Amino acid sequence: MTAGVISSVSVSHRRAGVDEIEAVAPTDERTAVSDLLGRDGVSEAFVLVTCNRVEAYVVSDDAPAGRAALEDFVPLAREDAVERFGHEESIRHLMRVACGLESLVVGEDQIIGQVKTAMAEAGAVGGLGPTLEDALTKAVHVGERARTETAINEGVVSLASAAVELAARETDLDGVTALVVGAGEMGTLAARSLTAAGVGTVLVANRTVPHAEHVAEELATEARAVGLDAAPAAATEADVVITATGAPEYVLDRSALEAAGRTVVVDIAQPRDVAPGVEAVDDVVVHDIDALEAVTDETKAHREAAAREVEALIDDELDRLLDSFKRKRADEAVSAMYEGAERVKSRELETALNKLESQGELTDEQRETVAALADSLVGQLLAAPTKSLRDAAAEDDWSTIHTAMKLFDPEFDRAPEFAPSAVPEDADIPESVVEGFADD
Repeated sequence: MTAGVISSVSVSHRRAGVDEIEAVAPTDERTAVSDLLGRDGVSEAFVLVTCNRVEAYVVSDDAPAGRAALEDFVPLAREDAVERFGHEESIRHLMRVACGLESLVVGEDQIIGQVKTAMAEAGAVGGLGPTLEDALTKAVHVGERARTETAINEGVVSLASAAVELAARETDLDGVTALVVGAGEMGTLAARSLTAAGVGTVLVANRTVPHAEHVAEELATEARAVGLDAAPAAATEADVVITATGAPEYVLDRSALEAAGRTVVVDIAQPRDVAPGVEAVDDVVVHDIDALEAVTDETKAHREAAAREVEALIDDELDRLLDSFKRKRADEAVSAMYEGAERVKSRELETALNKLESQGELTDEQRETVAALADSLVGQLLAAPTKSLRDAAAEDDWSTIHTAMKLFDPEFDRAPEFAPSAVPEDADIPESVVEGFADD
């Protein structure tokens, strides 16, 4: 399988609000990958959807094909909200994402798991090949290095912990009742952060109650689990509500909170769990992901030194991966070139030997001499093109390599019509060539 060129597109919190990100998010990553694989020129695809980003990566033979395949991936987004990346920029961006440098909470840990999950989804429908597999594996690797070798993830390390920090700025959390809606990774982190902040009681609402019970049981405070349909009633008991489900519909609406009294609600779900209009209810304060910027900006400032260290790690790992891609692409072209030459050599050698033998049987030594001559000619003729292809790879001259891949197609198995056999069946072989090959 031939290595290709990566192209990507991203809509994230850097340029878009939560509503816009929600509007462009595909229903699920697996379906989105399948759709991209069906587009012209796409051989590999990967899609990453989180609460603050929607991204797609494709591999094609050349950059124009990749750009065309992604042109309408996020049709509902404003053009200035969309970032588009070429091959090297895509790989660097992917590494930055895995390291948490592109996250709303700089250095947050959850993105590593989200990338791995998205890899599994893409792999399940055949989206990952040699190019994306290498790039994603390297991104996860550098992301793990960033967290073990630098201080990038110290302090507030997730949207959930940032949500609790924001709630704490609105109200005293000591001894209060908190409701967490959702028992997934983000909900679990929110419940743990609330417990660490000193809340008195944590209610965990989830569609699958046993999952909520599991979260409640691990908390070092009073906690109990309820079904998702009981979340509106539980909200009336809570002083703080953090929502983090993956539900496609709203979980809490205005009627659920009208009798709740003083309540701080932080919605970190994607799509949102809290319906529009709730913020108009008296004594109810509602924050969404966009409102977390005050907390995350402070975290970013504290981690500037660590971020510079991570950038250096990325530069080092990116150089290694790009060198690997260059060598692979050049080696594929060289291999195709030699394979094509070997086919031609074998065919012409057989024709020449048959012609010689028709004028006298050859010894094994004589046959080996002719074969060695053919091998030597191929090696000498291809030495210069081989060097040129490797130089082209080192200089990022993908056009030359791509042209070589087309010229030396490894599946080529017959001589072209305009290039007749080098030794025609009716050729007269001079006596000077035949002499010495025929038996005395």
